[in-house]
Amino acid sequence: MYKKLHGIIETLAPLHVGATAGEESGNLNMIFRDQFTQTGIIPGSSVRGRMRAEMRAQQGEDVANKWYGREPAIGVPESTTESLVKFEYASIVWIPVFCPGQPIVWVTCPYLLKRYKRIAGIGEEISIPKEYIGSKALKSLKIEGEETLFFNFGFLTVKRKDDLRSWFPLGEELPAVVVKDDEISMVHDMSLYRQSRVALEKEEKKAKGKAFFNTEALPEGTILAFPIAIKENKDIDEQWKPFPRSNEGEIYLGGLESIGFGNCQVIIKEVQ
Repeated sequence: MYKKLHGIIETLAPLHVGATAGEESGNLNMIFRDQFTQTGIIPGSSVRGRMRAEMRAQQGEDVANKWYGREPAIGVPESTTESLVKFEYASIVWIPVFCPGQPIVWVTCPYLLKRYKRIAGIGEEISIPKEYIGSKALKSLKIEGEETLFFNFGFLTVKRKDDLRSWFPLGEELPAVVVKDDEISMVHDMSLYRQSRVALEKEEKKAKGKAFFNTEALPEGTILAFPIAIKENKDIDEQWKPFPRSNEGEIYLGGLESIGFGNCQVIIKEVQ
């Protein structure tokens, strides 16, 4: 039997989890994406590795081994132990997009909300919002009687505004809109943070060899969710605590931490 929890990630800085050398992609260091919606994800291994490292640093090697399993010892058979904490990948719940007049609108789609509903244990009585439903906090222009949003790729007509508070993991109802499943990829790519990186020659201001890369990252303000399962173990009395004092804390995820990427706020919650 497993106890179910879920984690909420809010990016406090651009988040890059993906390729670190991208010559095969035209020098573009791309993030990992979900195979169906083509939106950014954080693999479960990345979340687990960071959470284990934080526990090891703050609570010691023995505590980390107890919850996350003991690594194999060279020449010692059956030296590994099973991890009691299981992580799945983190998927986007809401991603912020620049919108003139807002200036930010958070966007999602029914497919992503369906996964979040399963992860958070939202009741069946709360239905998944349909496409082109906006939150009550959303500002829009009325053109010929229709609520309209303008993005870089064109305009979007909002069918109606509704109470979407149940779908915001952090409690605050943000200016937001739901788009179609086959449209979220385009909106997602438009919102990504992109940065060019270059190494210069020591004596000249020119790129060193092929040391020129473009990096993409999830923007600051992205909200993601991931499920956690904890296996029951009669030999362990205390509860799993990812952070020593609470179930909330700041960690760094992904790569490029030295240039300001990856700072995130993580909150662990019970399944409703």
